[in-house]
Amino acid sequence: MSASTKGFTGRHMLLTTCGFFAVVVSVNVTMAYLANSTWSGLVVENSYVASQQFNEKTAAIKAMTASGISSNISLNGDVFLYSLRNRDGSPADADEVTANFRRPVGDHEDFVATMTKIGRGRFEADRHVPTGDWIVEFISRHDGAVIMHEARRFDTAEFGE
Repeated sequence: MSASTKGFTGRHMLLTTCGFFAVVVSVNVTMAYLANSTWSGLVVENSYVASQQFNEKTAAIKAMTASGISSNISLNGDVFLYSLRNRDGSPADADEVTANFRRPVGDHEDFVATMTKIGRGRFEADRHVPTGDWIVEFISRHDGAVIMHEARRFDTAEFGE
């Protein structure tokens, strides 16, 4: 009895090489598709203009910080609550608050909520906030002037969702 073994032939090498490159090309195509179909990576429309406004924005932030106004956020079911307080703890005067909700990555679930004033320094938005991580930017105005502009990152799990 004799056993015949062919061994590793040229055909095996060709199939191995073609299989390897097929895997590499398919992974590259998949990653390129996912990169193009998800978040664009765009943070600002024009980085030069944003850089020129840096000093103005920094001065405005310093002025807001010096005002001593602080805020608190909470989520109760589908009601998002936002409150503003002066340094002494009294409610801050604000006429309107706009909240821009953004996901840290991707913009397909982003939304803007104009909050309803429910009392002095207290606002709410009756809007379902899907579970997960969010960055919410609050812009508070009194007599047309911005008195507080802040961004907060939170996870809905912090509020028991």
